[in-house]
Amino acid sequence: FFEIGHLDKLKSWLSWSWTYICAVWFAMVLTMIYVLRSPLKLQDTLTSGELWWYFRKYGTSFIEQVSVSHLRPLLGGVESSSTTGLFSSVNGEAEPRPSVSECKVWRNPLNLFRGAEYSRYTWVTGKEPLTYYDMNLSAQDHQTFFTGDTQQIKAEDTVMQKAWRERNPQARIRAAYQAIEMNHECAAAYVLLAEEEATTITEAERLFKQALRSGKREQRVQDPITTGKDINLLVYIKRRLAMCARKLGRIKEAVKMMRDLMKEFPLLGMLNIHENLLEALLELQAYADVQAVLAKYDDISLPKSATICYTSALLKARAVSEKFSPEAASRRGLSTAEMNAVEAIHRAVEFNPHVPKYLLEMKSLILPPEHILKRGDSEAVAYAFFHLQHWKRAEGALNLLHCTWEGTFRIIPYPLEKGHLFYPYPGCTETADRELLPTFHEVSVYPKKELPFFILFTAGLCSFTAMLAMLTHQFPELMGVFVKAFFSTLFTPLGFFADKMESFMPSSFWHQLTRI
Repeated sequence: FFEIGHLDKLKSWLSWSWTYICAVWFAMVLTMIYVLRSPLKLQDTLTSGELWWYFRKYGTSFIEQVSVSHLRPLLGGVESSSTTGLFSSVNGEAEPRPSVSECKVWRNPLNLFRGAEYSRYTWVTGKEPLTYYDMNLSAQDHQTFFTGDTQQIKAEDTVMQKAWRERNPQARIRAAYQAIEMNHECAAAYVLLAEEEATTITEAERLFKQALRSGKREQRVQDPITTGKDINLLVYIKRRLAMCARKLGRIKEAVKMMRDLMKEFPLLGMLNIHENLLEALLELQAYADVQAVLAKYDDISLPKSATICYTSALLKARAVSEKFSPEAASRRGLSTAEMNAVEAIHRAVEFNPHVPKYLLEMKSLILPPEHILKRGDSEAVAYAFFHLQHWKRAEGALNLLHCTWEGTFRIIPYPLEKGHLFYPYPGCTETADRELLPTFHEVSVYPKKELPFFILFTAGLCSFTAMLAMLTHQFPELMGVFVKAFFSTLFTPLGFFADKMESFMPSSFWHQLTRI
């Protein structure tokens, strides 16, 4: 009787408390808001008193922040390109946060040849390594560089302008031959054939040499003042010839051509020819020359790149990585050289946090695009594609990177709001990288948008409570039967356990317990 009476009381108490589940849920929501008051800055928002300033500072309301930051990625969406806010610079000053349209893409200094490399990949795998957006940017570059700065546009230039805009590769090649028929010295047409029709690097080099000869003859025929189009075309041809020599194993010749090109056109630093030079010098293992190039271009006043930051980290890691041991370092501490190497790795990871996973082969590599977004996944792919071999050649460098690169994220816990050595990480990289990289590649996203436990728990509790309330309202009798069956099933093991305990315990024990 004791057991049955207490079970009835417990069931009646649970049935009575069912009415107050909503109150419990409301209390848990208040608790969640109290716990999240600091990361969500609710107190600052409530005390500011000016709604306009709140939207200007944060860009979105609390509910929109939760939706955009946590729920939208799960539904396959991306951040809005129109969302703007304020960034804090390194010195604490505020600067406008760049929107998607302000994320500038750059020409990949080490981009491959379409006919000799990209097309071969398509023939083997059946996949397109380049996106239409990327190829359209290249067409615009060629139009601007090769045919956009002439006072008197010739007939072959008009044909080439249309050729760069053609989406069909065969149509571009036919237009190039048409331009050559009009003028056998049309250098831009030979450039297009070298890029797209040549199926080997040797054939591409032959066509580029023909383009160089034609370009020089055209330059002598024209006025003494060389137009901007001719300069751009000649620089492009000489650079691609140097890249052909690098790919064919004539690395010293390639280094000489790049140095001469940088000396002849010192004002064209925006073309980033020094990045080609760095890669070639690393292949020669001429580390002193690499350090000399870095001393010139790794300057605070010059724009940075993954090649600059990670090459600097590689040189410092190479000096200590051969004898580096995590166990020994944890016992004795880091030496000065090891500390410098770790700081250089942290600096590089802060600039582009996507690179280490490719260098450590935690993510598979693809062919790099023709354009990259600095600090984005596209730049990481392009850097790792050409420089992974140099990290592997330095013994222990990848081990040092593996042990230290994740420590960067403890230095910058909120990378979208405030950086350490660089400006805050731009929030538009994911959208731009999805346009530059092929669809079969999984774009790396930083920082990872993970759903907090409290939001998951609250969403589940709200959904469960709403479902129960709806079912109880629609089917009250059926839900009553269900609840009784549920609790009877729930307490069956307890009754079985109580029966076993009663069979083992003497009856006087239960008598004394009831008296208490």
